[in-house]
Amino acid sequence: MAATTLDLRDVPPAERHPKIHEAFAELDSGETLELVNDHEPKPLFYEMQAEVDSFDADGYEVERRGPLEFVAKLPKQ
Repeated sequence: MAATTLDLRDVPPAERHPKIHEAFAELDSGETLELVNDHEPKPLFYEMQAEVDSFDADGYEVERRGPLEFVAKLPKQ
């Protein structure tokens, strides 16, 4: 499964979700968007689950790698 990585730690908060949605829309079915973030993106998970039909919520994973580093995997159906 192919993955695209997007590091959001230096992106202003107001620009993050639009950037994520744009990157996710560019994925092909079966690919994954990997996000590196400074907090757990739980609100994003709920947003994607509610608004994006091609988001595979069952395949979503998040790993805490440090106090300010979370890596989330958002798979596309």
